[in-house]
Formats: sequence, C-alpha cells, structure tokens
Amino acid sequence: MKKLFYIKLLASLCILIPFSGNSQISNDKIQQIVLSKRLIGKKIIFGKWTETRGTETHLTYLGRVKTNEGKTYKIMNSTWIWGLSRRSTNRILIFNGENQYLGNYTVGVDTDLPTKLINKILIFQNTNLHCNKNIVSKISLKNGLPKEFFKECTNGYGDIYKFN
Repeated sequence: MKKLFYIKLLASLCILIPFSGNSQISNDKIQQIVLSKRLIGKKIIFGKWTETRGTETHLTYLGRVKTNEGKTYKIMNSTWIWGLSRRSTNRILIFNGENQYLGNYTVGVDTDLPTKLINKILIFQNTNLHCNKNIVSKISLKNGLPKEFFKECTNGYGDIYKFN
C-alpha cells in the first residue's frame, strides 16, 4: 500500500515539476520595472500567452497621488492572462512612495480597471459592452485609499471592490 502511494506521488511530481518554470514572471521584478519607467498610461506587456503554455502580464502605470495627509501612493493596473481559455486576473495595484507594494483591489474584468488618474481621482470609463458608456465612476484618493468603492455599470448597478 505504501509503495503504491509513493509511486503515485513520484508520478505526480514528475508531471508537475516541468510546469513550475512556466509560471508567471516574477511580479515584483516586472512591477518595479514599470514603476521605474514612470510612463503614465503606457501598457507594458511581459511574457507571451499561447493556447498551449505561457502567461502574459499587462501592466499600466497610472501615476502617483499625494493625499491630504501627505502619504504618497502609486497606482498601477495589472492584467495577468493565463490558462487554456485565456482567463485573466485583474487588479489595481497600490504602492507607497518608495515603490513598496501595499495591496490591491481585485476587479472582475479588465474593462473594470481605471483608465486614468487625474487630480487625486481614479477615473473609470465604462468600456464593457453591457455597461452604459455615459457613466463614469470617479473615486477620490485625496483622503487616502478607500477600504472599498462602488463602480457603476448601468442604472445604479455595478460592483463593489475591496482593498486587500
């Protein structure tokens, strides 16, 4: 019985270990590259997704905000594309003034990511086909990071995103 268990364990490891090298590129390194470039609004792509393997990360630096209390935050959109069906994980990444990662807001789809950061306000333009294009959600960061915020899609409906 023990021998069968060890054979199955070894077989599982032989299958999984070759794929471990194809995981997402080191997030910290590529995020720091984008932060150091300070190219506001420019999407930078790392990796290459294909149907058979690989992942792809899209990072867009939106800029920095200095709150009324003097704290500095740097804001970056992140879309990680992975899996056979081209799934994505979308986040609004938050860093402090020294480029240290503080946390994120996980959003459902890339069309829910903010499009701009202007005068301490995150701007969310509805680009999703099912949302009202005339609605623009604005989240003020002048008093710091909200624990959660609401992004409207249409007729008062939308999603609440929480800071993690």
